[in-house]
Amino acid sequence: MMPKSEEPTYPFCPDETKYEKLAKIGQGTFGEVFKARDKKSKTVVAMKKVLMENEKEGFPITALREIKILQVLKNDNIVNLLEICRAKATPYNRYKTTVYLVFEFCEHDLAGLLSNPQVKFSLAEIKKVMQQLLNGLYYIHSNKILHRDMKAANILITKAGKLKLADFGLARAFSDKLNRYTNRVVTLWYRPPELLLGERNYGPAIDLWGAGCIMAEMWTRSPIMQGNTEQHQLTLISQLCGSITPETWPGVDKLDLFSKIELPKGQKRKVKERLHGYVKDQYALDLLDKLLTLDPTKRVNSDDALNHDFFWVDPLPQDLNHMLSRHNKSMFEYLAPPRRRAPIHQAPPQQGAARPAGHNPDQHFERIF
Repeated sequence: MMPKSEEPTYPFCPDETKYEKLAKIGQGTFGEVFKARDKKSKTVVAMKKVLMENEKEGFPITALREIKILQVLKNDNIVNLLEICRAKATPYNRYKTTVYLVFEFCEHDLAGLLSNPQVKFSLAEIKKVMQQLLNGLYYIHSNKILHRDMKAANILITKAGKLKLADFGLARAFSDKLNRYTNRVVTLWYRPPELLLGERNYGPAIDLWGAGCIMAEMWTRSPIMQGNTEQHQLTLISQLCGSITPETWPGVDKLDLFSKIELPKGQKRKVKERLHGYVKDQYALDLLDKLLTLDPTKRVNSDDALNHDFFWVDPLPQDLNHMLSRHNKSMFEYLAPPRRRAPIHQAPPQQGAARPAGHNPDQHFERIF
């Protein structure tokens, strides 16, 4: 961690009208995100609106935590918070103060890129994406920060191909002592089995599980385990990674929900087998297998993952700027059609195979801002 004296401070601009909003590029429980331009400097930024519904209770803790964490995290693979702006209370906003977090602008998020069939990643480019993602995780974990919301939509990529971990609204500091963190974090499809089973003393391994889900998605182009409920998500995990038992995961029976949830029995581990139809590279399959390890104490960490042969054999990681230069439109999950597709136990579509009824390849979401 930086000494407090070295922590950066952010300019607080009294009026968000210094920016001209160009387009809405995100929407979630946290609020809205806009692409905007500084009227004077013409710098393009992303403005994240902080919901102030319960203003009487003060500034939202999630936003405070995000600001505090981003004060500490300064790295090429972490999104950069530029300033904090306030919109004056007016009749238009029901006399409520609105606060915006102003970030550097990134042209794409990974979910948006994967939603577009025109965007094709080579193996070397997938390696570059994962290398940058794991480098970002190594940096935040070294600074004792957990992201706690790893998903493709929270991975931003600039037009020059620089990857940035974003949305630290659920992030928090951690320590090596016994802790009792909430397990109600991480979007369901990316949530690791220990959280689903009630673990509250967790660490960086939860982010590595999400990294494994994202890595597989680089080939499948859609989230690989799309559960409807926590029970369903655990079933999908068991079908892919094998039955969750004290034999494969010592101590799992001590977790709060282990005896309260019906877990599939007799399931063999099939990570490599099921993903092989999409992922032809053996080193990639091996790293995926290590990231999607049930037992968090045996799951590969970011340092060891970065040293995996996957990144050190031909083809070596290749910059994304050449591939992205073919696409002059921004791509974000918010602007994309849903990516829900067939689960991975079904075979990947063959080249030239008939498309589902109603599928129009031209109805992708690229837009000019």
